[in-house]
Amino acid sequence: MKVGLVGVVHRTPCPTSLPLRHVRTRVSCSSSSGHISFIKDVAATQPPENLHHLLKMLQTRGETILSPGSRHGLIPLAIPLSENFSGDVTALLRWPTAPPGMDMPIVEVRKHGVWLLANNVDQYIHRILVEEDANELHGSNGELFLASSEAGKKLYNRGDFAESQISNLDAYLLKKVGLFPDLLERKVLRHFEEGDQVSALVTGEFYTKKDLFPGFGRPFVFNAEILLKVGRTSEAKDSARVALKSPWWTLGCAYQDVAGIAQWDDEQIEYVKEKVTEEGRREDLKKGKAPAQVALDEAAFLLDLASIEGNWCDHLDRIAKCYKEAGLNEIANFILSRD
Repeated sequence: MKVGLVGVVHRTPCPTSLPLRHVRTRVSCSSSSGHISFIKDVAATQPPENLHHLLKMLQTRGETILSPGSRHGLIPLAIPLSENFSGDVTALLRWPTAPPGMDMPIVEVRKHGVWLLANNVDQYIHRILVEEDANELHGSNGELFLASSEAGKKLYNRGDFAESQISNLDAYLLKKVGLFPDLLERKVLRHFEEGDQVSALVTGEFYTKKDLFPGFGRPFVFNAEILLKVGRTSEAKDSARVALKSPWWTLGCAYQDVAGIAQWDDEQIEYVKEKVTEEGRREDLKKGKAPAQVALDEAAFLLDLASIEGNWCDHLDRIAKCYKEAGLNEIANFILSRD
């Protein structure tokens, strides 16, 4: 069973012919209140306390602030924040059935899903400030510190990186700020470059600890890749199969890449397609599964199927209907909400 840590409302059709960056709505940073109200009223959750500071920081470093409803073509669980010069979108992730008190992660939106940038807004702000501090020797003018305002002062004291005498920026971030997927993956690759295979494997296994990045399959994908790299094919296969028990849009790559390591062809896709048929639903109900849980599972499976091609638009109405059947009307409306 897979659950997303995941009258129908009419929606506008998704554009298919234009690049996404050409159809999104830009807003000024003064409209951070728009993000706050969208998260409260549409996403039906509590906005991160320092979100308005993060938005100002993103704009200060040259990114374009996006309307929170500018979600055409994006995974429907993303609330866009900004877009950089390469067209990459930074967003908040709204887990459909998040445990009470769980922070909304910061993610980068990709074709097949999302890449985790930070577990929460404060952690991301903290990292940006440390990187800004480390870059001052290379011409940084400290504008990001001004943009972070009171939030920045609480999270990081300017100059702490230099005073720590930790020469490696990644090492400082991992020790003083928090754990980040890209930094852990770089650490593993450095161990390999240094010929320290044991440390690489230990770090790769540590990366998969369930409490570090809950709900995300990416750590198990990466661990599978490094196990394969050292010839431990059977263990790599097992790790890849564990990854595929997570939402497929959290793998950090295409489903097919992971299925190859798992030594699965299309049987998992066929299984999921079966589960979302009327017959599959009836079978689950006959087994005694609660109707609400059947609907939640179906929504999660539909998101998985959409992630294979990165084609979210074709599934939105049905996903929303599932959440409505599960009694999550606010999530259903959020899924369909677009500018």
